[in-house]
Amino acid sequence: MLPGISNREIRSRAISEPDDDSPWACSDVLKKIFLARNITNSDEIEYPLSRLLTPSLFRGGEEATQIVVNALMQSESILILGDYDADGATATALGVLALRKMGAQRISYLVPNRFDFGYGLSPGIAKVAIEKKPNLVITVDNGISSVEGVQCLKDAGIKVIVTDHHLAGERLPNADAILNPNQPDCEFSSKCLAGVGVMFYLLLMVRAYLKQQGWFQLNNLSVPNFADYLDLVALGTVADVVPLDYNNRILVSQGIARIRLGKCRPGIAALLEVGKKDYVNAVSSDFGFVVAPRLNAAGRLEDISKGIECLLAEDEEIARQYAAELDRINIERKEIELEMQSQALEIVKKVLSSRDSDKDKNDKESGFCLFDTDWHQGITGLVASRVKDKTGQPVIAFARTPDGQLTGSARSVPGLHFKDLLEDIATKEPDLIEKFGGHAMAAGLTIELQNLDAFRRLFYQRVAAHFKLNGSETLLLTDGALEVANLSLQTAQDIRDGAPWGQGFPEPLFEGVFLVTNIRLLGGQHLKFSLLSESSEQSIDAIAFRAVDSSMICPNLNKIKVVYQLDVNDFRGRKSMQLIIKHIESLD
Repeated sequence: MLPGISNREIRSRAISEPDDDSPWACSDVLKKIFLARNITNSDEIEYPLSRLLTPSLFRGGEEATQIVVNALMQSESILILGDYDADGATATALGVLALRKMGAQRISYLVPNRFDFGYGLSPGIAKVAIEKKPNLVITVDNGISSVEGVQCLKDAGIKVIVTDHHLAGERLPNADAILNPNQPDCEFSSKCLAGVGVMFYLLLMVRAYLKQQGWFQLNNLSVPNFADYLDLVALGTVADVVPLDYNNRILVSQGIARIRLGKCRPGIAALLEVGKKDYVNAVSSDFGFVVAPRLNAAGRLEDISKGIECLLAEDEEIARQYAAELDRINIERKEIELEMQSQALEIVKKVLSSRDSDKDKNDKESGFCLFDTDWHQGITGLVASRVKDKTGQPVIAFARTPDGQLTGSARSVPGLHFKDLLEDIATKEPDLIEKFGGHAMAAGLTIELQNLDAFRRLFYQRVAAHFKLNGSETLLLTDGALEVANLSLQTAQDIRDGAPWGQGFPEPLFEGVFLVTNIRLLGGQHLKFSLLSESSEQSIDAIAFRAVDSSMICPNLNKIKVVYQLDVNDFRGRKSMQLIIKHIESLD
């Protein structure tokens, strides 16, 4: 199975007109790329901290600030209740580190084990929190849907601040304060903050209030420089795949700049090191493909606390020990994922075969709802993502929980809002789904095993109805073909340095036709190419990650059309250009 979706239409992005003819501080290639992302003013590719949105428009900001300030001034016990992914881990570490710097003497954290308690502030994890006797609980990256869990804490006389970024349900929790740009009537204009970003803004407000009150001077404390924490904010923002609007690009750009200067947490440096990445050349994709998977692996297979302790470590050697352990867990995660992915693709083949043989079913069903009794519930999100990438269809992958229920991880495609789809199903068939939550592109849910078939049928029909009404978006947008003169290491370096690329601000994709002079299989699933451009004798290195299934042999390709990213390959201090192939079509 070659990378990309065979029936995708490839089309170049539309180019916007610049606001004026003033010169841009970038190459013509980059200018065209930015214009294709609706950046029409050169100021929009500059990312000073002074342009960050002010926190004053956050609904609940004043209340949350006053509660935290009172807890600090009265030396109360503060418990941060986190989440078991990279966003939750960075937000938890950020809260602990910053509040300590601002004088917190009794601060700790608690993260629910996904296998025992599930996601967020459930009543079960609330009981564990109560046993720790905190005066104040601050949720990070969760809590907006935890109506029962928050009430458990409130009934125990504990103050609760919810900091979250997920979409709110019909009922808000009875917290003392809620900080969430996506809650009703919140005027903070960036709705794309990750959980770590919301926590960062709360801490900014607390620091500003304490400075105004002379707190730091009275207590002989240095005013913390919050730029020191931007590496954590950048990591959590990219890892959570939130859209990189201008505000998020400032946070990520500034965080990366500090990492490149060596001004980052020892744990982040250690995770880059075990991933064989040099912090001097760090880019946003290193967060998504190197650091975050190792943090997330702990939450998927064991306990995210190992990842949090890595981020909290002040000693470089201790950080390296944690990073090595996280790397070991990640290797185990990869092995489990490969096996589950292979099984999932076999299920997909059977589903497609069944639909092809039944015309009525083919018209009424789309998407994939997958389940295997032996699947690991910590890996289903990765499997759903891989199958979605292979098929271009929305996917839910289910695994069995210890109590016999099914927990599902869902991944969507552009144009289909997954949380809205699940809410529609839950409204029309309230007995099918026990609980659900998430975003437009990713969601999670729990159902009873006996409801799987009924849910699957309804899910397939809802997805098919959506596609029939709105169309299936299999369009692959590129930045066109690169001229031979721009197919160079310099262009690759310009792109690397041009912006923090990510969700909603995609890294440039180019298209082109090449002759294959050599092809070989790497690691049983990657394809390594030597290519020639049709209009040049220049030899070009290229690689297509996860291009074939483990059961396939190396394909025979001579002339290909590809969609690719232009990358800088830094091997033993020697930099060279290479193509990262995202889509292949044989032209033989």
